[in-house]
Amino acid sequence: MKVKVISRSTDEFTRERSQDLQRVFRNFDPKLRPQEKAVEYVRALNAAKLEKIFARPFIGAMDGHIDAISCMAKNPNFLKGIFSGSMDGDIRLWDIASRARGSLSGTKGMTLITLCEIHLMMDAYFTFLYPKLHRTCGLSRKTVCQFPGHQGAVRGLTASTDGSTLISCGTDCTVRIWSVPVAATLESDHASNKPIEANAVYVGKNAYWAVDHQWGGDLFATTGARVEIWNHNRSQPVNTFEWGTDTVISVRFNPGEPNLLATSASDRSIALYDLRMSTPARKLIMQTRTNSIAWNPMEPLNFTTANEDCSCYSYDARKLDEAKCVHKDHVSAVQEIYNLVYPYFSMDIDYSPTGREFVTGSYDRTVRIFPYNGGHSREIYHTKRMQRVFCVKFSSDASYIISGSDDTNLRLWKAKASEQMGVLLPREQKKHEYQEAVKNRYKHLPEVKRIVRHRHLPRPIYKAKELRRMVIDAEKKKEERRKAHSTPGSIVTESVRKRRIIREVE
Repeated sequence: MKVKVISRSTDEFTRERSQDLQRVFRNFDPKLRPQEKAVEYVRALNAAKLEKIFARPFIGAMDGHIDAISCMAKNPNFLKGIFSGSMDGDIRLWDIASRARGSLSGTKGMTLITLCEIHLMMDAYFTFLYPKLHRTCGLSRKTVCQFPGHQGAVRGLTASTDGSTLISCGTDCTVRIWSVPVAATLESDHASNKPIEANAVYVGKNAYWAVDHQWGGDLFATTGARVEIWNHNRSQPVNTFEWGTDTVISVRFNPGEPNLLATSASDRSIALYDLRMSTPARKLIMQTRTNSIAWNPMEPLNFTTANEDCSCYSYDARKLDEAKCVHKDHVSAVQEIYNLVYPYFSMDIDYSPTGREFVTGSYDRTVRIFPYNGGHSREIYHTKRMQRVFCVKFSSDASYIISGSDDTNLRLWKAKASEQMGVLLPREQKKHEYQEAVKNRYKHLPEVKRIVRHRHLPRPIYKAKELRRMVIDAEKKKEERRKAHSTPGSIVTESVRKRRIIREVE
């Protein structure tokens, strides 16, 4: 009689080290797994729960300004450098990476080093427990250098394409050009305490509200009473555009076409300008004012506007009579009590370098992340201490978000709330990819959908959201009743994408 047995070599199945993985044999025959979908559903449910458990988007705050932060700009040539300007005229260059870097010289043991790394965001509490040790820790948010000079609020900041020049403008009717320290300065452990002097100061007749630099070229644009085009080497504008008498409050150059720029004004208009023409190209009048504009870097003909009606509108520059998408979720854009102090800083918007998402900041004290083609936000960030958000920026690697608010702080957030920071092992990377895949496969099922979509909201925002929903539902019901009691065809329901547009001027 023959008996078949499994014969395995001990040398092939013995681990050389205790850290080595055990060999596992798998049979991928689907007949052996009749409950494959049920198992995957449970894994998707667990992945959704783990995503909520590890969702810790807030990394830390950078303090140093003594007044509200009004504008920010990225350094296109250096990933971890960010410029910020405040209402008191102070401009600072921050090193985001060194925000979490500390030197614990003079401490004994490793217990407190771990405590510093874990509780970096709670340094006030740490100071209370260990006041003597905290003075020896380099936990201060690193300001690389300062750019003093403006006598009023800094309204606009932008950097040149190579990152070597910073341009600022403000309510003191001046445009200032600065030389940015080389990357070696940011890499050093000690920031420069010597203030940087402006290379050039151009004085205008009116206050300036925004500035932006060409993506490729030596020109930059400022806005105020008019749109002015400047060259680095000239003290007077090389070109000027005027369309109406109202103040122009924002400007953005197109990333794909260097000669095309978009502006918004206080007369509720959005205008497109072509530098090759002597007159403006097109103008769109809306019901409420547009506070900021951002071009999609991957789709250069599309741009998104942040509006005072708590919504964002995406347009195609070739067809302005209808919005491509309406992005809703914010519950506050402008409050009248602040309209006299901060008349135009109600909302800001910035696109991710991937072009698939954009971030917005609002007067409702929240930062939201929207998909470029989605009507509702996928994420909302808020803290108890964060006040009205005046400016937001995506980092150049699309991994982080920087926000500036009324409480004088810059805050650093993760673009993906539950993303694991640091270098991932190949097994960890595969695990994250698998969990994301099963979540996307079963995201339509009720339990997974409920967990993935849930976001905790502060009580004021939740109440305001419910109130807005009641008002919108009442308007819809009223419209339906008017239609039901009117002659068929006499009342035409206008699309949401066209409802806020008054007219287009060419």
